[in-house]
Amino acid sequence: AVERTLAEMRAAAEGDANVLYPMKEALRARATVGEVCGTLREVWGIYRPSDRF
Repeated sequence: AVERTLAEMRAAAEGDANVLYPMKEALRARATVGEVCGTLREVWGIYRPSDRF
């Protein structure tokens, strides 16, 4: 169930869909916060602010 819901969340993140609902389902299926964050990092990457003001 965890793998399925994480895949659904990944699909939502790759498109224009709201990721909140698939994320809630993944957490309900007992996915860890690390698994959820890792899945989102794979799609969106890591935010690195610039050093410019």
